[in-house]
Amino acid sequence: MIALSVVCLIGSQFSNAQSGNETKYKPVIGESWQIAGDPDLGKVTTEKQQPVDFGIWQAADGTWQVWSCIRGVNIGGKSRLFYRWQGNKITDTAWTPMGIAMEADPGFGETKSGLQAPFVLKTGKEYVMFYGDWENICKAKGVDGKTFARQFHKDLNAGMFTEGNGNNTRDPMVIRVGNVYYCYYTAYPDDKGSVYLRTSKDLSNWSDMKIVAFGGSAGTGKYSSECPFVYFDKSSGYYFLFRTQHYGLHAQTSVYQSKDPKNFGVNDDRYLVAVLPVAAPEILESNGQIYMADLLPSLKGIRISKLTFEKQ
Repeated sequence: MIALSVVCLIGSQFSNAQSGNETKYKPVIGESWQIAGDPDLGKVTTEKQQPVDFGIWQAADGTWQVWSCIRGVNIGGKSRLFYRWQGNKITDTAWTPMGIAMEADPGFGETKSGLQAPFVLKTGKEYVMFYGDWENICKAKGVDGKTFARQFHKDLNAGMFTEGNGNNTRDPMVIRVGNVYYCYYTAYPDDKGSVYLRTSKDLSNWSDMKIVAFGGSAGTGKYSSECPFVYFDKSSGYYFLFRTQHYGLHAQTSVYQSKDPKNFGVNDDRYLVAVLPVAAPEILESNGQIYMADLLPSLKGIRISKLTFEKQ
């Protein structure tokens, strides 16, 4: 079991956040348990491989699924593929390795071995997976929550939208606000990382992009806005953006609080409420409990903790 400390920013520089009268909340992380490790990929395994950006959800049969981008694999190209684990309960440790789940297909416009950051949203009876192919945000669908088929767009390519070649458009996640879907993701045009947002009513036709978080104390570098994850906390009535800057032993994720899911601060730390020693977190709920999944500091596995939002 691993206990995580939380660095909360409650100083005077944040006391005037947003209206100046709003209650500020901090995410508090409980004890963690490991659910996934460094998988055996057979002949393509390497000592340097790392399970990194991942998605976690409950399949149609009630089992829990984790798909992770494994980087540093001996397959050429960008050296990445998706691997899957399965657990019976979210509180189980050491979920069962299920094997390689998906590899990039250059025949449909994806960058060779460039798959990144799967995220799955259940809509009705369908499971919709969003992922990056190194240059585009792509989509796949399934009905069992375990297998997915690519959804093709113009010219039979998998990519739905991009911030331009060479800018590594990646790390999508999607929430529903009313009857509109919000897709958050990151990219780094001009070597500056931002959290982007596009919206849709049908998960196929997307609006123009809007930058919803950039700069501030988290920085403006390529990797200053990785793995954006937005969670709406019903008890407080706020949206929380988790935005990662560093992985590994010096992991860092900045957390922002806002009533407006389209604005978490551009060159503006008024929305910043905490800095956590975690990387690539995903927030999920099960039976009324909030959980956070994130990467091990060793970058050799994935863990889960209980999470609460407490008044500062």
